[in-house]
Amino acid sequence: MSPVGESGDKPSEQGPVPDRVGVVQYECNGAWVVVAHGTYDMNLIAPLVEALEAAAEKHSRVVVDASGLNFADSTFLNLLLRIHHTTELRVVAPAPQLRRVLELTGADAVLDVRATLEDTTS
Repeated sequence: MSPVGESGDKPSEQGPVPDRVGVVQYECNGAWVVVAHGTYDMNLIAPLVEALEAAAEKHSRVVVDASGLNFADSTFLNLLLRIHHTTELRVVAPAPQLRRVLELTGADAVLDVRATLEDTTS
């Protein structure tokens, strides 16, 4: 019998099941904050896509709190750039791995990246 996680996911043959993706959203000083938490790749990004697209339609300023990211690939980066073209997007507190990706790709020159939520919503 195969082990099953709390959510019913079975580990893949390639390794453990990735962290569950969580999307928390709230208003802060006139900005809509979407908290990206966990792991984002092409298989796990759908909840974040839905949250950011809906936020971009309804709010003039959207903030992605990236402090809780464990992993993000080019799918996540492309999503940020796409949303950036539809609304004022700010990225706050990216983890070192994401900050490095932003720097290597030059996306940090395009996206508004801030150190703290207070900097982002002021």
